[in-house]
Amino acid sequence: MICDILEERISIAMAEASARTGCRAIVGPATDPKFGDYQANGVMSLAKQVKANPRKLAEEVVKKLDLSDICEPPEVAGPGFINLRLKPEFVAARLLEIYGHHVYERYPDGVDRPLPRFGVDKVAEPKTIVVDFSSPNIAKEMHVGHLRSTIIGDCICRLLEFLGHTVIRQNHIGDWGTQFGMLIQQVFEGRMAAAFEGVTGLPGYDQGGFSVADTEHLYRKAKSRYDSDPQFAQESREWVVRLQNGHLDAVAFWKSIVQASLAECQEVYDRLGVTITRHDARGESFYNNRLSDVVSDLRKAGLARESEGAICVFPPGFKNKDGEPLPFIIQKSDGAYLYATTDLAAIRYRVNELKADKIIYVTDARQTQHFAMLFKVAEMAGWNKRDGKQVELVHVTFGSVLGENGKPLKTREGENVKLKDLLDEAVQRARRIVEQKNPELSAEKEEIAKAVGIGAVKYADFSNNRTSDYVFSFDKMLAMDGNTAPYMQYAYARIKSIERKAKAPERGIDVERELSDLKEVSLTEPDELALAKHLIRYGESVQSAAADYRPNYLTNYLYELAQKFSAFYTTCPVLDAPADKRPTRLLLCDLTARTIKHGLTDLLGIQVVEQM
Repeated sequence: MICDILEERISIAMAEASARTGCRAIVGPATDPKFGDYQANGVMSLAKQVKANPRKLAEEVVKKLDLSDICEPPEVAGPGFINLRLKPEFVAARLLEIYGHHVYERYPDGVDRPLPRFGVDKVAEPKTIVVDFSSPNIAKEMHVGHLRSTIIGDCICRLLEFLGHTVIRQNHIGDWGTQFGMLIQQVFEGRMAAAFEGVTGLPGYDQGGFSVADTEHLYRKAKSRYDSDPQFAQESREWVVRLQNGHLDAVAFWKSIVQASLAECQEVYDRLGVTITRHDARGESFYNNRLSDVVSDLRKAGLARESEGAICVFPPGFKNKDGEPLPFIIQKSDGAYLYATTDLAAIRYRVNELKADKIIYVTDARQTQHFAMLFKVAEMAGWNKRDGKQVELVHVTFGSVLGENGKPLKTREGENVKLKDLLDEAVQRARRIVEQKNPELSAEKEEIAKAVGIGAVKYADFSNNRTSDYVFSFDKMLAMDGNTAPYMQYAYARIKSIERKAKAPERGIDVERELSDLKEVSLTEPDELALAKHLIRYGESVQSAAADYRPNYLTNYLYELAQKFSAFYTTCPVLDAPADKRPTRLLLCDLTARTIKHGLTDLLGIQVVEQM
């Protein structure tokens, strides 16, 4: 990365100018193009340390700095900023290098094929990273509250894999607990069978099972009774015990619900284009036989103790509103385990058996305290280490999806919006737009509507800062202008139309030959240079998005790329360009299209379309 090269060289010059080691140049993109392309801000901090005038120190750094192969002469500005402007010849050479940058990877069929890298090298020290995301509840349909964890988690996985890490997806599903006892009791009291004992399979289950919508309806009724009927609640708890003890009918019913729920979740995942499968599901039930060890090991270590009948850990630094130590409860007074216990068991499994170097949890911000306490307890117990090396635990938070009233998005009845209903409406609205904009399209219309509708929902989420709430608006996310998926998809389709026109018989331009014969890029027009400079910075946006787990860094880059291409295309003819300029402009078109496609499809999981 250019930024890394500049950082290294300026840091060395700073060390020479100050006789200090460990200097950091802090190089980043310039905030205003009129000041240059990059800016180094580290001199001011260094000047404080050595008690020097920051501007004079910056001037001394520049004297010791040789960037003649990359930049125009550096300029000192303000109190000690160093402004850097890339040379057009460096940009041209870098552009050509990126255009041909591929690595060969072996596909499942055993054939090595080239994969474009866009100038982004894989990390020198790849890690095994577990990403915990999505986490729907079994026996309930996925709703809008699952959207952000699912797609942000998927994007993080894609980014990390592109950089060369080994990523293990974990879908920590809620498939255990009291709700299943309630469901079983509700079914058996549903007057579908006179008695349970002796019946092979649960009523309904032995006739093909319940749909997830059925079980959700049953759950609502069961929950109401559980809260109001002590006898029903007691019988439900007894069913939980039977389930935990392997009662055949209870287990059969439970498995049927889990399988039906996972199948329905997978349909949603496939529609969203996320890279998660049923193989990645690791339910709470998986950890059931590990929970007693979590409690006993914490007690043996002197970290857990009884408090008001429950077993708790009191991690330092956490207090309730009265200023008293806040308990992290791992076993209730009735002997039941909690989410906290399961999460601790999951950490042990992921560290010791999956061999994770890092574990990333993608959940909403309301769980911040839980994960802060979880990580602290794991640290106290030493469970975040393997072979003496610390495993990094990261909580990636996000805000809520709001309705236009500024409150969490709900249906008119006050229920959570079902995710499949949301996607259905997005596709329907996109279909109407496609029919209005391009009625000549026929066979492709449905696929375009799916790509645009679902892409719009995902891109609108990604383009917002993940830590902020955002207002869900179909009108805004399906707009053809602004930072939206339709705008980006149209930008890609527009470039592909240039390629089709070039190859049309009336022009007969051999695009592939002109590009393959191109040995030198000439960037003489300002908009050519501006587009090229942005293209060679793709890797920086990818690395920033991965480092901070922020997809909006990538969407911002892609939107700027589309804008710069539009400016270039307005001022720089491509197909009618002179013979000496056309190959360079064809390369700019092709690399822009490939970059947009890679960013949207490979990293964000949003499909592009050839026509719109």
